[in-house]
Amino acid sequence: MKPYLLSIGAGLLVGVLYSLMGVRSPAPPAIALLGLLGMLLGEQAVPVVKRLVAGAPMAAFIKAECAARVLGPQAVARGGGDDREGQA
Repeated sequence: MKPYLLSIGAGLLVGVLYSLMGVRSPAPPAIALLGLLGMLLGEQAVPVVKRLVAGAPMAAFIKAECAARVLGPQAVARGGGDDREGQA
């Protein structure tokens, strides 16, 4: 989680600096970023369908393989699982 927070913090800082200098950011519009997210999710559709057809277990594959490719290795590096499990 820390790399994500550092990344957004750096982006905010650069955005403020761009605004103070009066220049337009070269960042892509939000619709382009949503398109990239769609590409990441769509890339995982074929392996998921193949596993469904083969009758292979899905939960572990999605938590390990798909999550690492879509969210990045930092998201699954903490050992997987939800820290809130077992809490009421």
